[in-house]
Amino acid sequence: MTDAAVSLTRLPFAADAGLAARARIGLVVLASDLTIEHEWRLVFAGLDGVALHHARLFNDSQITPETLRAMDSLIEPAARLLLPGHAFDVVAYGCTSASMVLGEERVFELLRQAKPEAKATTPVTAARAAMQALGARQMALLTPYRDDINLGMRAWFEARGIAVPVMGSFNEEDDGIVGRISTASIRDAACRLAAYPAVDAVFVSCTSLRLAEVAAEIEGLTGKPVTSSNHAMAWHALRLAGIDDAMPRWGRLFTCVAP
Repeated sequence: MTDAAVSLTRLPFAADAGLAARARIGLVVLASDLTIEHEWRLVFAGLDGVALHHARLFNDSQITPETLRAMDSLIEPAARLLLPGHAFDVVAYGCTSASMVLGEERVFELLRQAKPEAKATTPVTAARAAMQALGARQMALLTPYRDDINLGMRAWFEARGIAVPVMGSFNEEDDGIVGRISTASIRDAACRLAAYPAVDAVFVSCTSLRLAEVAAEIEGLTGKPVTSSNHAMAWHALRLAGIDDAMPRWGRLFTCVAP
């Protein structure tokens, strides 16, 4: 004789605040990006109650002004894929150069069409906030971009009161290769730029470049703060969401509050 099959229904349960008890943050990632999700997961790993969700946006892996402008029509549909029906505290758009080419306000408009309740940030928005929080007025700019994008980025920051007296580039247009530039190469280049006396901080531009794991090391070697597109935007998204935890393992910026 065998026991009868058991099927229990309507078992009692309690619902808690879920993974987003403190904040829910969304990130729109370029389809070609190898890095940003990895770095944000590292930073967010120790934060209980902070939920992170990603959506991917199709893009051309070649970084040119034309391919950057082409993302305009793709940002809002990608942001709509972030947990439809759920509210977000912050939504971030993960492309530095496109944020500059399209304009911050245009990117904010597109993100808010999808998530009107959320605050918005971009890498250039976050970089500017980071420089202000760090008290940096003269920034070294390290990029992988070609010269026309580099010059446009320098002009963008300088028009907003942040001097860029020193700039260096890996001059690599293929995002797939940029994502494989070693952290040692990035560290060495950042230290080389930081050595110039006119510089009081270093910004590593491009969400494909890996800085988070060597940021504190670079700061120890140079005595100057360093941040990047991913690093600054993770910090800014957390601060916009009201998460003010000090996280010194990720460098000086993560001990700062947002301005």
